[in-house]
Amino acid sequence: MARQRATRRQILRGAASAAAVAGLWPRALRAQAEPRVVIVGGGFAGAACARALRAADAKLSITLVEARPTYTAPPMSNGVLGGVRELSQQQFGYDKIAAAGIKVAIATATAIDAQARSVTLSTGDKLSYDRLVLAPGIELKFDVISGYSEAAAAQAPHAWTTDPTQFELLRQQIVAMADDGVVAIVAPANPSRCPPGPYERASMIAHYLKANKPKARIVILDAKDTFTMQQLFLDAWQKLYPDMIAWKSLSNGGNVASIDVAKKSIETDFDTYEYAVANVIPPQKAGKIAGLAGVVDRTGWCPVDAVTFESQMQKNIHVVGDSAFAGSMPKSAFSGLIEGRLCAAAIVRLFAGAAPDAAPMASNCYSIVTPGYAISITGEFHPVNGEYTEVDNSIHSSPLDAPPTLRAEEAKNADAWFRTATSEIFG
Repeated sequence: MARQRATRRQILRGAASAAAVAGLWPRALRAQAEPRVVIVGGGFAGAACARALRAADAKLSITLVEARPTYTAPPMSNGVLGGVRELSQQQFGYDKIAAAGIKVAIATATAIDAQARSVTLSTGDKLSYDRLVLAPGIELKFDVISGYSEAAAAQAPHAWTTDPTQFELLRQQIVAMADDGVVAIVAPANPSRCPPGPYERASMIAHYLKANKPKARIVILDAKDTFTMQQLFLDAWQKLYPDMIAWKSLSNGGNVASIDVAKKSIETDFDTYEYAVANVIPPQKAGKIAGLAGVVDRTGWCPVDAVTFESQMQKNIHVVGDSAFAGSMPKSAFSGLIEGRLCAAAIVRLFAGAAPDAAPMASNCYSIVTPGYAISITGEFHPVNGEYTEVDNSIHSSPLDAPPTLRAEEAKNADAWFRTATSEIFG
């Protein structure tokens, strides 16, 4: 019963968050000649922002710029590697977004002139804007690990961006590997996209191996000494995949110094690991166009105002999603979706000559450990001195001693969130 009450509280918090966002819209917008908003990046954050802007004001001129005609969603994608989801279940087009009265430009943004307020596209076209929203996701730092590069990713895939060929390659390698082979997963230091992601990935690959290659093993070589929901993952691995997954922390020789994709070997600070399949997830930074726009600081991320998500480095440019540094907010699709909507609310108020209101945010991250078994971490955040800060005692993980019914419930919740979010944005 205690868990049921907690679940209801989470639902109420989610409803309160939605109500808070709805309350940010001004009752009447000041009449003006179709303000222009250009959004670069059609993932959860960018597409949610476009949808929210259109819902708020039918007169806004909104253009969504996205390099690929099909978006491959990262949440739930580890199920593809575990053989329990098809890649097509992760993929979404932009037809419904265009049908809502949002211009969709399938092109790459190649330059931004913040003074002239224009975006140059790979097609040669230029888009003028009054407000620009950047949601470019992440860029991988290929040069950090010796021997790893964008070319090397064709042999040791990262499968960490929205490039579907990387997921297909990694899946094919896992299926084709020897029955007693080793899968090496290189996990990056923080901050990175979806902090629990590498460990969910290890779990789902282990699910496939347990059924098809029970002699195979997984080693996680980590650049950290701790990770999100660590005890929950370790407990689940012991129960579900005993002796199959080994985690090597930073202090225990997990930091990767180099990789030789030809010899299929990885050098850490202390050991050499031979592998059959290597999944290398390198460190990350803000997407490339953010750097070209001049909104990236020395951390590699984009500092933003916690109320408007406007860049602290360039006026009239907002950054949402994984590229943004919004204090304690995690880099996740759940966060990106809410950030996109809050940013849209702020932009509408700015166009109307009204002061944007600060709003609290909630975050909820699910990780599937095996089909029908999930764990989660939730948190609440509020803006303080221009950054989102954790609300005291608001960060909660699934109970370590939870019964199977709760794990199954969380797996259903994860699926329901994904279906609802993608339907609202892309459907």
